[in-house]
Amino acid sequence: MTHVHHPHPARAARGSDHPLDPRGKPRALLTGCHGFTGRYVAAELEAAGYEVVGLAHDGDPPREGVLRANLLDRAAVGRAVSKARADVALHLAAISFVAHGDADEIYRTNVVGTRNLLDALAAADVKPQRVVLASSANIYGNAAVDPIVENTPPAPANDYAVSKLAMEYMARLWMDRLPIVLVRPFNYTGVGQHENFLIPKIVAHFRRGEKLIELGNTDVARDFSDVRDIARAYAAIVEKAPAGEVVNLCSGIAHPLGEVLDTMARIAGYAIEVRVNPAFVRNNEVKRLVGSNAHLRELTDFAPSIALEETLHWMYSAL
Repeated sequence: MTHVHHPHPARAARGSDHPLDPRGKPRALLTGCHGFTGRYVAAELEAAGYEVVGLAHDGDPPREGVLRANLLDRAAVGRAVSKARADVALHLAAISFVAHGDADEIYRTNVVGTRNLLDALAAADVKPQRVVLASSANIYGNAAVDPIVENTPPAPANDYAVSKLAMEYMARLWMDRLPIVLVRPFNYTGVGQHENFLIPKIVAHFRRGEKLIELGNTDVARDFSDVRDIARAYAAIVEKAPAGEVVNLCSGIAHPLGEVLDTMARIAGYAIEVRVNPAFVRNNEVKRLVGSNAHLRELTDFAPSIALEETLHWMYSAL
């Protein structure tokens, strides 16, 4: 397992006056800390020597080390950020399900919520030394480029992708005040991801021994990474990526859906019947999405490396 270097001791010492941090570690503010990705990123940051301060929705139950605020409540976000006194900030909280039914909520959360966070970080007494914002490779749409690099022109094909591209443009207004890095993750999966998403749905059907699965678009190929690799990449970006950068997070390998089904059939010992359900078919579906991680490697000396078959084994065997 690759971990980033521990922060410089001088940075760690600055945290000694923080009311939530008696041990003097540098502090990382992590939004979306209770989400699928957030749990893995928190573990990587802690392994790298950070005190992780979560920021969760104000409707979540209270937990130690977690501040609560609705991202759409600018005053509450300001209070939480002021209390966090973070040395670095990672913003993962978002509406991340492409087929989410409420477009208003997608735009409010992904654009206005992010703006409220940046506003609070820029006004904070303790200025973060890195602000990492999670965008999405969905902004590239059906790009006629293989693999997709960071300067590939955006062509968003759904509200989620448009909201993330709008978030990027909005964030650029803050780059003279905050050391922002924009990160564009391609597809990734792992234990704990909701069955709304394709890979967990497929794995769950095989785990239950079901003979039939209903899917939407089947003529698709995706660049799938393991969430554990993605978490390591985030930690490496926090430590090494310069402000102003845009970085793809991806494996660089396109996996057709049929390959995923065949791999799961080998793991489970049987083939499943696939039926296309028109209700699951998305208009403007992105057919092929594969990225280049050369820039990530150049900036951080890290790139995802866990093979998809290993990820599928892990998910299939999980308790």
